[in-house]
Amino acid sequence: MTEVVFTVLDSSYEVVGKEPQVIIWGIAENGERVVLIDRSFRPYFYALLAPGADPKQVAQRIRALSRPKSPIIGVEDDKRKYFGRPRRVLRIRTVLPEAVREYRELVKNVDGVEDVLEADIRFAMRYLIDHDLFPFTWYRVEAEPLENKMGFRVDKVYLVKSRPEPLYGEALAPTKLPDLRILAFDIEVYSKQGSPRPERDPVIVIAVKTDDGDEVLFIAEGKDDRKPIREFVEYVKRYDPDIIVGYNNNHFDWPYLLRRARILGIKLDVTRRVGAEPTTSVHGHVSVPGRLNVDLYDYAEEMPEIKIKSLEEVAEYLGVMKKSERVIINWWEIPDYWDDPKKRPLLLQYARDDVRATYGLAEKILPFAIQLSYVTGLPLDQVGAMSVGFRLEWYLIRAAFKMKELVPNRVERPEETYRGAIVLEPLRGVHENIAVLDFSSMYPNIMIKYNVGPDTLVRPGEECGECGCWEAPEVKHRFRRCPPGFFKTVLERLLELRKRVRAEMKKYPPDSPEYRLLDERQKALKVLANASYGYMGWSGARWYCRECAEAVTAWGRHLIRTAINIARKLGLKVIYGDTDSLFVTYDPEKVEKFIKIIEEELGFEIKLEKVYKRVFFTEAKKRYAGLLEDGRIDIVGFEAVRGDWCELAKEVQTKVVEIVLKTSDVNKAVEYVRKIVKELEEGKVPIEKLVIWKTLSKRLEEYTTEAPHVVAAKRMLSAGYRVSPGDKIGYVIVKGGGRISQRAWPYFMVKDPSQIDVTYYVDHQIIPAALRILGYFGITEKKLKASATGQKTLFDFLAKKSK
Repeated sequence: MTEVVFTVLDSSYEVVGKEPQVIIWGIAENGERVVLIDRSFRPYFYALLAPGADPKQVAQRIRALSRPKSPIIGVEDDKRKYFGRPRRVLRIRTVLPEAVREYRELVKNVDGVEDVLEADIRFAMRYLIDHDLFPFTWYRVEAEPLENKMGFRVDKVYLVKSRPEPLYGEALAPTKLPDLRILAFDIEVYSKQGSPRPERDPVIVIAVKTDDGDEVLFIAEGKDDRKPIREFVEYVKRYDPDIIVGYNNNHFDWPYLLRRARILGIKLDVTRRVGAEPTTSVHGHVSVPGRLNVDLYDYAEEMPEIKIKSLEEVAEYLGVMKKSERVIINWWEIPDYWDDPKKRPLLLQYARDDVRATYGLAEKILPFAIQLSYVTGLPLDQVGAMSVGFRLEWYLIRAAFKMKELVPNRVERPEETYRGAIVLEPLRGVHENIAVLDFSSMYPNIMIKYNVGPDTLVRPGEECGECGCWEAPEVKHRFRRCPPGFFKTVLERLLELRKRVRAEMKKYPPDSPEYRLLDERQKALKVLANASYGYMGWSGARWYCRECAEAVTAWGRHLIRTAINIARKLGLKVIYGDTDSLFVTYDPEKVEKFIKIIEEELGFEIKLEKVYKRVFFTEAKKRYAGLLEDGRIDIVGFEAVRGDWCELAKEVQTKVVEIVLKTSDVNKAVEYVRKIVKELEEGKVPIEKLVIWKTLSKRLEEYTTEAPHVVAAKRMLSAGYRVSPGDKIGYVIVKGGGRISQRAWPYFMVKDPSQIDVTYYVDHQIIPAALRILGYFGITEKKLKASATGQKTLFDFLAKKSK
């Protein structure tokens, strides 16, 4: 017997000799990679008893359902809460996790059973929840060393002999993370016939970068990719990473490699379980047993400020690698670079730049992802692939277990709409010196203050009780003031924990690893707390409550209106308001007084988020652009982000905003647009910037109208390319007669820039993108196309407006 101190990476289970065993993948205090096996845990679920049912009689009926393959080994009478109300339940234990599904259906039909609960919580997660185990947290456990006969690629295997206990209790101080081995990878595929197909197209380069600085390219011999795939497998086993990262690797790199390796007769044996291969899980992520596979694209998807989610765009935005300092090759050009000996070195550099960018993103994103895993209790490879709602739900499931609250089943229900947050009509025009004030965690704090939750909702015919009720404005939904509801309790703990974490941060220098770890932790806590209101209104939620979500938004609207009246009484001009933010003229003294009144009289925290030197609004909500005091530009709602805008149109719009806000010179913006139009007319714009991308949402024969991307896809099909639903079709519009859609051609089939229909791009791409900004200042399409005429500057506009 020995004491093992370890941190949790992941959990899984196997059935060995008709007995389930939980497998905890971890790292020991001395750096050894370990597996801890627990053979004592058994799957279970609950039968919710109907009111008046006799627990003994119902238990007897349930025991009679026992099957030899996985017998029922326990039916225990218990007391739990269900939506806050005390209920009698029977806890039913069996042997094999797979048998729970069968027993669930049988128990449902037993006389005296109202419902069956918690039968859909996966066995390995059930173990983590019941033992209060969280990833990247240190525990000590009594264990017996085992001989590694089971094919684990680890240093030691142990049999668990006691309940794991946290090493640091519930300490807020940052627990030291183990030294994690990290490997980034990226593949390049040779495809001359449209979207790459593993049945046909080889993997010509696999690029790898590791945390010890190693960079390796595994390169095909001609079109034979057996060698790079085999070398990649051996390298992964030799380096033995704890975390493998990629960019869109869940949906491209791993599935492609797995399928390609299978076709070539190669086993992609890169896991810590001998003979096992990566598999796609129910959540859509690729599971690599014993290692944590992280798709960084999942996190990029959650960054609304990054409009184009390509690797190079995200890497530039996050300061990892500038586009101007790296090689960029379009995927359809890869065969040309591979086949040309003079160009191939550039392709190899492109592969290096891709994997360097991927690793650089991992350095930026993993600290937050690890803390999100730590806070939610979800393994790192799952937490990124899950929606925010599911992340919060797992946190709630853990909280429910501790509070002896039963977890509701997930029920399929139609989406229901309800009135949302208040969004004010903006004061159209250009404004200078504008403060943006944000309510801190407004919706969670409303839920706490008014005890909002499905367990405190007073439904028609019910009484408020001795404490009375809170009644939401407008919608009139009522909630009991006491006792504290499930959501109120959970949110108070979340917000209090975040407050304590932020206080703990002050003990460390901002550049210290402890400070950075705690900062990522408080961000993860904030994300969970802010998801709570939206979660209740999500039709897929276990704790779904439309009335709750409706009431929270009603209180939110009331709060914003009250805040607006206070601001106006103080002499602050309100320019705009959106959900939990107000834009007001910036008078430091009045703003400070406003904040004090909100906090002392209304009981909500509001803070000065930022100050714009200059900001302008059109008449549309959620559409503005502002110049911050440090020179950065915020653009909201203006961007041409739809798929039917080409890259050049997006560039033009962004540059126009920058010129107008930074120089206050509308003339300069007009001249810039004219310059771009001239370059387009002279054929100086690369065809790549004119490609319009659109996804095929169904099979070609199912389209009743011939949209441009459909016509382009049909032309690809005729040329021998395979196209399928889900493929992104890139096309350009060429000269000629007839409808625009009939002049859409796959971009790679158009080699001569003189074929491009310049008029289409000017009239339908460049000018409209620019006018979304410049139209406000009186600039017309005619003026953008004409020679310079003496338009007024932004300062002229401001001066005229103020008279």
